Amino acid sequence: MSDTTAARSGTFEIGGDLPVRRLGYGAMQITGPGVWGEPQDRDEAVRVLRRAVELGVTLIDTADSYGPFVSEELIAEALHPYPDDLVIATKGGLTRPGPGEWLPVGRPEYLRQCVEMSLRRLRLDRIDLYQLHRIDPEVPLDEQLGVLGDMRDEGKIRHIGLSEVSVDELEECRRHVPIVSVQNLYNLTYHKSQDVLERCEAEGIAFIPWFPLATGKLAEPGGLLAGVASRHDATPAQLALAWLLHRSPVMLPIPGTSKVAHLEDNLAAAAISLSPDEVAELDKLA
Repeated sequence: MSDTTAARSGTFEIGGDLPVRRLGYGAMQITGPGVWGEPQDRDEAVRVLRRAVELGVTLIDTADSYGPFVSEELIAEALHPYPDDLVIATKGGLTRPGPGEWLPVGRPEYLRQCVEMSLRRLRLDRIDLYQLHRIDPEVPLDEQLGVLGDMRDEGKIRHIGLSEVSVDELEECRRHVPIVSVQNLYNLTYHKSQDVLERCEAEGIAFIPWFPLATGKLAEPGGLLAGVASRHDATPAQLALAWLLHRSPVMLPIPGTSKVAHLEDNLAAAAISLSPDEVAELDKLA
């Protein structure tokens, strides 16, 4: 696959007024091991971000907990001042005691601080899409969403999204504030959030699958996934991304990488056209 432009993936309007290319970039992997500290090659991380924009990516997803703070700072260093059509989505509500550790904190005063500091690190006046990274079970939901709604009213947030929620949680959250996106674990081999995806489709809510490239044994030489990929002169990873794009019109995959070569390979998935029979064939692999 030689066509690596994200424009081939089509567009989706987040919240009805925020158009993005459907194949985006997830900026978690431009940090150190365990999503902790500086990347091993900072210059390459900057090149990845700039190359993503060059290749038509208009949605970059990050979080204050990636590093922590490192991913947001790198995005600003590499891309500010931002192109007019670039949407930077970030998240808050998870604290980082150490590498590989993630703990939810949803106290309103903490979430307000998260938003303010993300604005500062990203050098923005308003965050287009701000996502509650996890619901904190120790804090009333109306308090967690209430402060985000207040900051939306103040003009510091444009739209509010969620991460790792069930259908019931999504609907409960929507009773407090408008929700325009959900970011759940979903890929070719993991469909636990299928009911959430279907609800997002019904309501026109963006569904952002994290860990989109999990293919495991399906991608091994001689496997069924490798066979379908060979028909398209593609890699199994590219096929897994193409399947996500074909799976639903509200799907916005955000594959992440810290290498320009891998980024270009991932974005080439936008050019893969799967037949209905091939999509059905891949559906059965889960």
